Amino acid sequence: MNNEDTSILTTPRSPGFGLLFDIDGVLVRGRNPIPGAPEAFRRLMGKDGRLAVPVVFVTNAGNCLRQERATELSRVLGFEVSQDQVILSHSPFRMFRQFHDKRVLVSGQGPVKEIAKDLGFQNIVTIEDIRKAFPLLDTVDESRRPTNPVPSPTLPFPTVEAVVLLGEPVRWETSLQLILDVLLSSGRPTEWQKQPPYPHIPILACNMDLLWMAEANMPRFGHGTFLVCLETLYRKITGKELCYEALIGKPSTITYSFAEQLIMSQAKERGWKTPIRTLYAVGDNPMADIYGANLYNRHLQTHQGNALSNHPQSCESILVCTGVYGNQKEVPADLQESITETVFHGHRDFQLEPSLVEACHVVQDVGQAVELVLKKESWIPESERDDDASPCFRN
Repeated sequence: MNNEDTSILTTPRSPGFGLLFDIDGVLVRGRNPIPGAPEAFRRLMGKDGRLAVPVVFVTNAGNCLRQERATELSRVLGFEVSQDQVILSHSPFRMFRQFHDKRVLVSGQGPVKEIAKDLGFQNIVTIEDIRKAFPLLDTVDESRRPTNPVPSPTLPFPTVEAVVLLGEPVRWETSLQLILDVLLSSGRPTEWQKQPPYPHIPILACNMDLLWMAEANMPRFGHGTFLVCLETLYRKITGKELCYEALIGKPSTITYSFAEQLIMSQAKERGWKTPIRTLYAVGDNPMADIYGANLYNRHLQTHQGNALSNHPQSCESILVCTGVYGNQKEVPADLQESITETVFHGHRDFQLEPSLVEACHVVQDVGQAVELVLKKESWIPESERDDDASPCFRN
């Protein structure tokens, strides 16, 4: 074999796959790394100190800015994570430009105004803004009721044109009451209407997780639980179903499409020429991570051969047992039965299909997930190669 042929065989090739990692329950529990997570990512690093494969972190959390989450991941994992590698539950709202100039009521916790502005919304009102303008509306907590006569607002309160739900709030009773006031009054709180308007003003919501895994031994309520409360109250009051203009975050295909775009952007930026054929989505929640990855895989399969031909061919779901599912227990012997017999915790607008909550692969933790992908892709990490000339693919 001549020198030119040898060079072709020994030159490291571009990765033909991308990785999507959930965060809570996969990489961290609260602010603490799950054992083995930093070590797993060291296997994905190149000798230049950068990731040797395209990676995106996809979480349904949303009470912070992307840079804050990237900084926290950098600390936990031991390498620099860019905000452009992080997708929070509300990140795809950047694409909903038709709402960016409307007056929107934003619900959630953390710096909600700053988050909304970062997403592109320009005309923002918060739950606290409405409470201050109309203090008599918030009456569940006796200690927060006004003790003195309340003067009428000196200026008219602008009409709310849409509701944006970024995540679970702190005072649920206040948020539920005031959001319903806005919906039942066509965006004009205190203007009672004998017949509630229907359809109501648009609602954009993200993060449908009923439960999520933090430091506690048992899963905790997520924003999906808050949505169940809001939907139930609206139907009880009006007799009609609450409708969403947009419902994003996992398992929505919009979120996975957004993640795919970031994976492709990374590959282009790094000059990797090999087409991304497969996405691997690692998560701990069958009703969000696995359902979403499988739903997106179905989307990719359905559109093979047409305008989506430049997109990946498949999205494989990998379930770990360190979070909502398994809760740090060993992989169960009868895994598929233990998943499919679970009560459906998915959102009302998503149907339970056993095939969508059945993971392609079930492993103990993120370390095993990375090892699985490396074997399937015949990819040898740079740190494990014999020398610089060794090919990066296994024979």
